[in-house]
Amino acid sequence: MIDIPTADAPVDAPRGRVLLIEDEPNIATAIGFLLQREGWRVSTHSDGRTALDAVVRHAPDVIVLDVMLPGQSGFEVLGGLRAGQNGTRADLPVLMLTAKGQTKDRDRAEALGVSRFMTKPFSNRELIEAVRDLARTAPG
Repeated sequence: MIDIPTADAPVDAPRGRVLLIEDEPNIATAIGFLLQREGWRVSTHSDGRTALDAVVRHAPDVIVLDVMLPGQSGFEVLGGLRAGQNGTRADLPVLMLTAKGQTKDRDRAEALGVSRFMTKPFSNRELIEAVRDLARTAPG
């Protein structure tokens, strides 16, 4: 788990919490940096098996979730989240990321209740806008 500070965040930044569940260190670092630069408080987690515990521990406003994770897939994590397992909030907005981008993956994610689905590679602006949009729709 890495907590990335927000000391240099823009004054008008949203200041919400993002939990990034991604096992590839370079991708996690890059996404974390992008979001931190926009004022988000970012925590990272890399294991699907313990991801729901991380959700409870970090109490994020938005989750950015990779499909391919060790231990459990992002689909399994999303299913557990939507079922409220481990005391998670089933209504948290989730942006799911995948390198595959196949229609069946998108359909599966939508059936499980994903808020938004994005295929790698994506533009920095696209990612930031997606997280911002999801934070606006986040419950209370």
